[in-house]
Amino acid sequence: MGTPYPLPYGQYIPLLPGSPRRLSPRAVVRGGQGPKHGQQCLQAPGPPAQGLQGSVPQGSGQASGGGSAPNSSVINNYLEASEPVSSEARVSRMHFYDSQRKVDYVLAYHYRKRGAHPGHSSPGHNLAIVSNGETGKDPQAGAPGDIELGPLDALEEERKEQREEFEHNLMEAGLELEKDLESKSQGSVFVRIHAPWQVLAREAEFLKIKVPTKKMYEIKSQGSIAKTFSKILHKLSAPLKPRVPEHSNSRMKNLSYPFSREKMYLYNIQDKDTFFDNATRSRIVHEILKRTTCSRANNTMGINSLIANNIYEAAYPLHDGEYDSPGDDMNDRKLLYQEWARYGVFYKFQPIDLIRKYFGEKIGLYFAWLGLYTSFLIPSSVIGIIVFLYGCATIEEDIPSKEMCDQQNAFTMCPLCDTSCDYWNLSSACGTARASHLFDNPATVFFSIFMALWATMFLENWKRLQMRLGYFWDLTGIEEEEEHSRPEYETKVREKMLKESNKSVVRKLGTSGTEAEDEDDEDKLTWKDRFPGYLMNFASILFMIALTFSIVFGVIVYRITTAAALSLNKATRSNVRVTVTATAVIINLVVILILDEIYGAVAKWLTKIEVPKTEQTFEERLILKAFLLKFVNAYSPIFYVAFFKGRFVGRPGSYVYVFDGYRMEECAPGGCLMELCIQLSIIMLGKQLIQNNIFEIGVPKLKKLFRKLKDETEPEEADSAHSKHPEQWDLDYSLEPYTGLTPEYMEMIIQFGFVTLFVASFPLAPVFALLNNVIEVRLDAKKFVTELRRPDAVRTKDIGIWFDILSGIGKFSVIINAFVIAVTSDFIPRLVYQYSYSHNGTLHGFVNHTLSFFNVSQLKEGTQPENSQFEQEVQFCRFKDYREPPWAPNPYEFSKQYWAVLSARLAFVIIFQNLVMFLSVLVDWMIPDIPTDISEQIKREKSLFVDFFLKEEHEKLKLAEEPARRSQSSGHRSKRGPAASPAPSGRSQLGSSASSGSQHTSV
Repeated sequence: MGTPYPLPYGQYIPLLPGSPRRLSPRAVVRGGQGPKHGQQCLQAPGPPAQGLQGSVPQGSGQASGGGSAPNSSVINNYLEASEPVSSEARVSRMHFYDSQRKVDYVLAYHYRKRGAHPGHSSPGHNLAIVSNGETGKDPQAGAPGDIELGPLDALEEERKEQREEFEHNLMEAGLELEKDLESKSQGSVFVRIHAPWQVLAREAEFLKIKVPTKKMYEIKSQGSIAKTFSKILHKLSAPLKPRVPEHSNSRMKNLSYPFSREKMYLYNIQDKDTFFDNATRSRIVHEILKRTTCSRANNTMGINSLIANNIYEAAYPLHDGEYDSPGDDMNDRKLLYQEWARYGVFYKFQPIDLIRKYFGEKIGLYFAWLGLYTSFLIPSSVIGIIVFLYGCATIEEDIPSKEMCDQQNAFTMCPLCDTSCDYWNLSSACGTARASHLFDNPATVFFSIFMALWATMFLENWKRLQMRLGYFWDLTGIEEEEEHSRPEYETKVREKMLKESNKSVVRKLGTSGTEAEDEDDEDKLTWKDRFPGYLMNFASILFMIALTFSIVFGVIVYRITTAAALSLNKATRSNVRVTVTATAVIINLVVILILDEIYGAVAKWLTKIEVPKTEQTFEERLILKAFLLKFVNAYSPIFYVAFFKGRFVGRPGSYVYVFDGYRMEECAPGGCLMELCIQLSIIMLGKQLIQNNIFEIGVPKLKKLFRKLKDETEPEEADSAHSKHPEQWDLDYSLEPYTGLTPEYMEMIIQFGFVTLFVASFPLAPVFALLNNVIEVRLDAKKFVTELRRPDAVRTKDIGIWFDILSGIGKFSVIINAFVIAVTSDFIPRLVYQYSYSHNGTLHGFVNHTLSFFNVSQLKEGTQPENSQFEQEVQFCRFKDYREPPWAPNPYEFSKQYWAVLSARLAFVIIFQNLVMFLSVLVDWMIPDIPTDISEQIKREKSLFVDFFLKEEHEKLKLAEEPARRSQSSGHRSKRGPAASPAPSGRSQLGSSASSGSQHTSV
């Protein structure tokens, strides 16, 4: 018989040979309480192997000291899967089957018994888990030698041993486990984990978790004007606030202090079961799971490694009940669903404090950032609509578009293609010119400056909100938690150590300092080990970027060839430009959506090749790669239209050809800005609508349907009563696993680029972004509350690398908008003409000024229009460029106007960029990163805590000295007689009541 493990009250549980498992101390049931029907029990002490299956031996246990102990039995934490659930257990699906211990975490795995193959049962080899966790065999079954282990059976047996060791190590760490009996040939088993108070207190101290103390203080009120304004705003926004308990808006706040078992008197611990909320309890258990080792699995560290090696299938904390349960019983999940995760409450503010309490700080900060970003889109949308309406109101006053539409001017334009295209009148492009004015007007310059300052103000306000939330959420001063190595990193290190082990004998012969350093580097990966991964990353990213550019070039070829083909037919010749533009943009959109998914998978694969050590490093490198690839993918077609289309066309008589007979495409007569607007709007709207409706809504529903069909097709051995009343861990197991916030952030960051980078060409971009985000907030909320398993609560002070990306996009947008206004629009040419070449200081004659002459007799042979339908004979045609006329000394060379406009464009870029950058820095300087009231409250909180700590220490000393005073007073009474007793007694009572009051009074 193995060595017994001590239990409370001097009782011991004898173990079978070879079993190291210790039963949880809290599993002891005293006072003669017996187990429920079907549970396996073991008496302490009693026969080690008798009556293990379904019997409860009765007896009395003896204390180690020879004294008697009351009758007791230890309820086994392994339960029959077919055991009927009591009504008490059905009420609470968050507890063990004793309805007392809360389930803080769940591990799930799939088992298959020996000889059992998918779809087949294994009669004759019924295995059961007995009290001590050993695998026992039915008495009717044959001897162990009768079972021949196949490769799958051996693998399953190895996994089972690793699970047993890991679970034993968890119980050694103080956790309490409960799991179902493996009664079927195959199926899923859930290991429920409960952390008792001793473990919670120990780990909270180790993790330095801040908890509220007994001291409360009132937050310093604002000035009279700000206070009055705040009250008015509070009353006006009352209908928009969710009906949830308020935290950060209240005027009272608890002092918080890192948990310490030696300073328990500081905290107001009324109930140890509820002192730590569910998110904190699951976080503590998850930390234990991450650092618990398993020697059978090559000393693997943590649950993540075991899941990666398929020892366990999943590990997750439980949701707080069902979100759509009938009745008035309310939990945080149901409250979040009703007040946040429904489309019907889209107009309400987000309950950020409740989100943080339920999901943790990392997810809380994401939704706070998304809410601030969405609210900041409101003023930019209003200004964008005003700019668009200004363009609509002034369209009749725009002189260039009027001249272009005037048929009396009769500007005869050169053919748009060789042979099949005829000369044409500029007045036929009247509609395009008028539409371009909607977005190409002086107001867009103002709007570009405004959006650059808007981006700066948004980031500054986010920093302030982040600090405010950090103050109310007690994130100030938290230290970075030590991260554990990733499973893939550990595997690579082990492989490296195995390779180096062959050279260990040689290394021991020489004992130089450099060799000693090499030995220290054996347990980590150096740059030499990572170099192949870095090389593969570099080559793959270059290949992906080249692939994107190749696809953009392919779409350009499609546009050129399709335009040439449609120009041959008289019926389609009039709508060539519209048809080609629309179809090309749709092709671009489809390609972007497909490559987005491919690049996301490629970025993840490339990051795995790098083998980052920690999860944080892995996440940061993955974000950078995915952002780079998706940025190039989403914006490369837009960059082409904005800065390259129409720049390398050549001139009549000397065109640039892509292929034989196919010329490079030109911009429309009104410029490329209108086409840029169409391209940007279709890609932005299509990307948002399709990704939201298909990828974020449709794909999860299809996965859920597929999983449901798969469960229905598999042979079921589950109990019908259990299927009618599934436990919370069963319900959560059927949900999608949480994979991180990277997709949600990435979608919003790309949208932020659409809103800021090319906003000069599409002022309505903030409006469509706002409409999308109103839906996106509720869509993400519903996904987190109803469709995903509950994520692990992660404490973090900021949004990490995403802020740096946002800041980079904001600065890059200044340069891009400067070039869009200077190069793509006609804003600079109009200014140059109005102030340098116009006779009366107006734009009359601007269109004629921008058109150059070409002698049609100089067209190349074979490129002249065939069967020209033009009314009069054409000697000169016009084309849009600044070139010398045919009769000049240097015909068709760039004219002086070209160089004047080019220098003005470059000067505008420099002035615009420096002006906006200066204003951004000025805004950054004027708005402090930390709100003044928050910085004052943090200083005040420190001084308040010092006073509170000294007061509590003083009360603690008084309580410690009280027994000595009482003993002294009793000694005086014995000497001086009964007459002297009242005074010390009164003093003692006074001190006791004072100390008692200090323990419960909140100031």
